[in-house]
Parts: sequence; structure tokens; C-alpha cells
Amino acid sequence: MAFHSHFLLFFFLTAGLALLFHSTADPHLTENYYEKTCPKFNDIVQQVVTDKQIATPTTAAAVLRLFFHDCVLEGCDASLLIASNSFNKAERDHDTNVNLPGDGFDTIARIKTSLELQCPGVVSCADIISAATRNLINMVGGPHYRVSFGRKDGLVSRADRVDGHYAKTNMTISEIINLFASKKLSVQDLVVLSGAHTIGFSHCKEFSNRIFNFSKTSDIDPTLNANFAKGLKNLCANYTSNPGMSAFNDVMTPGKFDNMYFRNLQRGLGLLSTDQALMADERTKPLVDLYASNEKKFFEDFAQSMIKVSLMNVKTGKHGEVRRRCDAFNNLKI
Repeated sequence: MAFHSHFLLFFFLTAGLALLFHSTADPHLTENYYEKTCPKFNDIVQQVVTDKQIATPTTAAAVLRLFFHDCVLEGCDASLLIASNSFNKAERDHDTNVNLPGDGFDTIARIKTSLELQCPGVVSCADIISAATRNLINMVGGPHYRVSFGRKDGLVSRADRVDGHYAKTNMTISEIINLFASKKLSVQDLVVLSGAHTIGFSHCKEFSNRIFNFSKTSDIDPTLNANFAKGLKNLCANYTSNPGMSAFNDVMTPGKFDNMYFRNLQRGLGLLSTDQALMADERTKPLVDLYASNEKKFFEDFAQSMIKVSLMNVKTGKHGEVRRRCDAFNNLKI
């Protein structure tokens, strides 16, 4: 799963100030938002994600990727969940999003169904995504962090708005830094959120240029560990005829949320070229080295960046709705 684009950082004090600003400027968002209207909200989310993660261990990575792809475009408003119809091609059907894992969508749909039976018309799909992501990260070993609720579901989802909002594997670090900056995300956010690649997988086509005919002088990318490259070449030998072929982003501890992703980069075990490039840029390498040596610091900063992302362009009040089902607006948009 290519978290990268797919989602893929100096704000120790400023992040805290930003969070304070959000909490005071928008009183609609609170941690106990559903305490009276849907008191079993947290229990239902936890039960569904637990069952799903046990049955399908890639669920955590799938939902985390869904979270990033949703938030960076229209904001955290579940616009990514909307299905296309005869009048509108929705953002989930853009080429960038068509390979998003189905388990992510399925998890959110299951939670929504359970909540509608318990407290119909109360919990937004946008809040479900944020809660499920936090719980799943924690389930696979990552940090627990506070999530505020009260988001409304967005009223727009258009594929023609997608271009230019996601990082791509052929981008330079400078291009990705600029893209993150346009979202008010720092270099530190970029590096620490790239650590989400500690779980999940990427399809062979996303890194094939590193292991097949890399250049006129080298068949493989010289920044790639030679033994790792050999294994990838064997794994992806038939990727053109079997586009579903993929490799774990973290070859060492693929199912555990830890700081191994950064330690792997130090050893040339970064799967995507944009992963390994973090070790070659003077703006990002010090942060890679920091998180590789200090998992506690990685967890602390990752949690703060996740909170920051979860508050991006949130819709409240009359600016959104609580959908009856996550894949369709309450009123058909023509």
C-alpha cells in the first residue's frame, strides 16, 4: 500500500498552538461530542475494527491510507467515500484512488451500519474515519492520541478536483515539501507521516523503476540495498502481467507500527524512491535519524501530526450533513 501519495514536518510549539486555535475557534468539535446522542459510539467503533483487523491484518494500513487520501483533498469530510453516479464521477474513481484497498471502505461501511442501528442519523462518516484510524493504529502497536468529533460529511466529491493534491513516487523531495506546505504541513510533518509506511504494502509498479533498467550504468537503484533489490526483482518478475503483485513497505516488521521504517531507510531498505530520498536530503535526513533512534519521539510527533491532519478543513454546522450511508449524499446531486 503506497501510503505515500497516497498520503504521504518543525512545529513542536506551533502545532500545539494550532490545535488550541482549532479547539477554541470551532466549539462544534469535542472529544465527548457523542456522549449523550450516541453513548456507545466508541464501543461500536472499537468492536468493528477489532473484528476486522483480526480477520484481515492489512485493515489498519488500508484505513490509514483512506484517512490521508480523504483529508488532503476536500478536508476530513468523507468525500472520498462517495460512489460515482450517472451525473458525477467521484474522487474515489480518479486514477490516483482506484487502487485504494477495499478493506478500508468496507471497515467504515461496517461501522456506519452498526451505528445506524444504534443511533440513526447521528454519527458522521467523517468522524468514523478519524476514530477508526486512531483505534487501528493503536491496535497494531502505534500511539493512542486524542480525537475530537463533530465533523459533518462533505457535500462535494469530484474526480476532476484530485490532480495536484497527492504526492507521487516520481516527485522530488522539494516537490513533496512544497505540496505539504500548500496543506500547511511542515517538513517534520512530511517525515513523521511518512513513517506510516511502517505498515502496509506497495504495488510493484510503484517501485519497478528502481529494480529494472534503472539507468544506463546500473540495472538497480544504487541507493537500494543489493540483497533487498534482488529479492524485489524475484518478487516482481511478472508484475506487468500480474499488476496486483506487491511488497511490504517495511520488510522487517510489516504488521507492527514501530520506527523500523526509519531504521530501514538507514540501511537502504526503503521501498519507494521517495522513501529512500528522505535519507539523501539535508532537510529530512536529521529527522529520519532522530526517529530511527528514538521510537518514543516518533510516536509523540506522529500523534501530533495526525491530530493536525484530522482537523484539516473540517465541515461543521450547515456546511455539511450526516449521511445516512457513507457512499451517497442524502440528496442526489445532479
